[in-house]
Amino acid sequence: MTLAPTRVTGMDAVTIRPGRPLTGAVRVDGSKNAALPLLAAAATMRRSVHLSGVPESSDVQLMLGLLQQAGYHVAHPVTEPHGVVVHPRDGAVEAGELADAARIRASYYLVAPLLAACGRAELPWPGGCRIGERGMEQHFTVCETFGDTVTVDDDGYRIRAGDRREAVVLTLPFRSRGASIAAILRAVASGSRLHLGNPNLSPETTGVLAALRTAGWQAHASEEKITLAPPPGVPAGTVSLAVPGDKIEAGTLACAIAASGGEGRIEGVRGPDVKALAELLDWVGIPVTLASTSLTVHRALEPTGRPLRALASLDPGGLDADFEPPLMALALTLPGTHLFADAINPGRHGNLLPQLACLGAEIEEITPTQCRLSGPQRLTGARVTATDIRTGSALLIAALNARGTTTVTGLDQLRRGHADLPAKLRTLGADVTEGPR
Repeated sequence: MTLAPTRVTGMDAVTIRPGRPLTGAVRVDGSKNAALPLLAAAATMRRSVHLSGVPESSDVQLMLGLLQQAGYHVAHPVTEPHGVVVHPRDGAVEAGELADAARIRASYYLVAPLLAACGRAELPWPGGCRIGERGMEQHFTVCETFGDTVTVDDDGYRIRAGDRREAVVLTLPFRSRGASIAAILRAVASGSRLHLGNPNLSPETTGVLAALRTAGWQAHASEEKITLAPPPGVPAGTVSLAVPGDKIEAGTLACAIAASGGEGRIEGVRGPDVKALAELLDWVGIPVTLASTSLTVHRALEPTGRPLRALASLDPGGLDADFEPPLMALALTLPGTHLFADAINPGRHGNLLPQLACLGAEIEEITPTQCRLSGPQRLTGARVTATDIRTGSALLIAALNARGTTTVTGLDQLRRGHADLPAKLRTLGADVTEGPR
C-alpha cells in the first residue's frame, strides 16, 4: 500500500464555447459530501475500515491528510485507485491543533475521531466555501449532552471528553445534517446508545447509519428519531464500505444536458438520491428516467412554461441546497418565471448572482436568500470566477448557452467538490478546453 495523496492539482481556468447538444453517457465520482463523514466514521470505529469509491476531490484528500496528522494510518491499496484503508491509531499520538482543518467546512467531523483516540479535540473554525457562517452551536450542544466540556476563542474551539454515558437522548431544534452526523459519530466514539429526535435524513446521514450497521451497530431511522446501539462484544476484522456516487455531480450534469437541449445517461448515482431534482425537471418539461444506479435525461419536446420553484430544504425528501445553483443556470434557458431560495447557506446568492450577471443574466434579488428570474435569457460570454464549488458548476452550465467564449477561473474552488467536472462535460461533447483564451 502507498500513502494517500493530500491535494488535487490542475489548471486554474477553463474556456467554454457553445456547441451542439450534450449527449452520451458519463459516470459520476464518489460523493464528497458522503465521503467526509464516512471517513470520520471509519476513524472513529477503532478498527480497520476499507472504503471504495473515494473521490479525488481536494476536500476529501485534505481530510485524509488530516486523519494522518491525527495519527491514523491511511493507505491506498495499490490495485484500487479509489480505495482507501483507514487503520486505528497506534498508542497515544498528540495531534495538536490541525491548522489545515480551517480549509474545509466539514472539519467538525474530526471531533469524534479525536475524542475516540485521545479524549480531546482542538480545531480551528470551519472554512471552505464562503456561503454563510457555519454555525457550530448545535455541534457544541451535542458534545455537551454527551458530558463533554467545550471552550472557544477567536481562533477555534477545544472539546474535552467527559465521562462515558450509557445512553444519550437529544432532540435537535432543526434538521441539521452536520449536527445529526456529529451526534451519531459522538455516540460511536463513546460506545453509547443514542436517541436523536428531529434528525436530518439526507442520504449522507442514512449512509453513515448503513455503514454502522455493516460494522455491527443497531441503527434505526424514522422522520421522528434515530436510535443507535453499539454492537455486543468487541467486533474484529476489517469493515468494507462504499462511498455512493455523487448525487450533486449527477444533478449538475443533468442540468447541463438539459440546458444544452441534449439527452444522456448519468451512471453511478442512486436514483432515489436525485428524486427531488428529477421531479423538478419533469415539471418543466424535461423528461427524466430514474433507475437504481443511473439517471437518464431525455430531450425536451416542448417546454411547459411552468414556473420552477427550487427551494432548498432540510426536510426528508426535500431539495438539497447544492442542487439550487445548477437549477438556476438551467432556468435561464427555460420560459416562465422561476423562484429560488436557499436559507441554509445564506451567503450563496451573494457569490452566485454577481457572477451570472457578468454573463448578462437578469436576476431579481427578493431577499439575500431568495431570488427570481424570467427566461429564456440571452447570455454573452465573459470572464467569471468560481467563488465556491456550486457557483463554479453553475457557471459551467450557463456558459454552454452563452454567445461567444466564457472563461471560468478559480477552479481550485470547483475541485474541492469535483475532481474534474470539466472533463465529464467534455465526455458528453461540450467544447471545454483548459486554460484561458
